[in-house]
Amino acid sequence: MRRGEIWVAKLNPNTGAEAGKVRPVLILLDDALLATGMSPVLCLPLTSKLFSHLAALRVEIPPRDRLLKSCYVMPEQLRALDRNRFGDGALTMLTAAEMAQVERLLLVCCGMAGYLNSSH
Repeated sequence: MRRGEIWVAKLNPNTGAEAGKVRPVLILLDDALLATGMSPVLCLPLTSKLFSHLAALRVEIPPRDRLLKSCYVMPEQLRALDRNRFGDGALTMLTAAEMAQVERLLLVCCGMAGYLNSSH
C-alpha cells in the first residue's frame, strides 16, 4: 500500500451522509507511516456520480489499470479505516498532477486554503 494508490475498501457501517458501501478509496497516509503497518489508514472515498453543485470539489480519475470507470475523489469525506477494511492490491495510482489537485481541495475542505469560488 502506497500514498496515491486507489484501493477498494468496505466503508459500511456508515451513518447519515457518510460514504458507504464497498467502493474505491484514495490512500492519503504517508508512505513512511504505511510501511510501519500503522492502522488506521487515512483515505478519501471515490464516487462514480458527479453532482453539479459539488463539481468544484471533485477530482476526476479516468479509468485505467484495474479502475474500470471514471470516478471522482470526495475530499470532504476524509476517513481513517482499519487495514482489515481494504481489498487485495491497488486498482491504480494517481498522477502527480491528480494528487496535487486532491491535496489542494483537501486543504480547502479543512479550511486551510481559500474557497474555490470567492462569491460563496
